[in-house]
Amino acid sequence: MILTILQEDTTIPVAEIGRRVGLSTTPCWRRIQKMEEDGVIKRRVAVLDPAKVNAKVTVFVSIVTNQHNEDWLTRFARIISEFPEVVDFYRMSGNIDYLLKVVVPDIEAYDTFYKKLVSRIDITDVSSAFAMERIKEATALPLSYMQLDAVAKASK
Repeated sequence: MILTILQEDTTIPVAEIGRRVGLSTTPCWRRIQKMEEDGVIKRRVAVLDPAKVNAKVTVFVSIVTNQHNEDWLTRFARIISEFPEVVDFYRMSGNIDYLLKVVVPDIEAYDTFYKKLVSRIDITDVSSAFAMERIKEATALPLSYMQLDAVAKASK
C-alpha cells in the first residue's frame, strides 16, 4: 500500500502515508527507508510534461546489428548513454536487436540525433516510428505481481 501511494505522489508527507496504511509515522518511515535500502524504491523523481519542456516528438527507434558480441554491446550501451534524448533503451528478442525511445523537440532534432548515432557506431539497420499521439502514459508499476511473488516464495 505504501508503494502504491508513493507511485502516485512522492510528496505526500510520511505521516499522511502512515495514516492511509494504518501505521504511525516512525514505522512507516522505517518501511520506506528499508525499501530504499533494498532497492525496491530506486529513486524519487518529478514527471514532467513533455510539451512544456520542448520534448514534443517521441520516436521509437528499432536497431538491427550483425554484431552480437560483448565488446560491441558495451561500446553501444556507452554511446547510447551519452545521448540525453534516449529515455529508454532495451535489448529485444525477435526481429530487432535494440529498441530506443527518443524524445526531441521536432523532426530536425531527431535527424541530428540520427546522424550523430550512425556516425558513432556500425548498425545494420535503423528504423524510426514517430508517435502520433500519447494515449496512455504511466510511471507506476503494477504491484499485484509482488503479492503473487510473496505467495510463491511462501509456498516453497
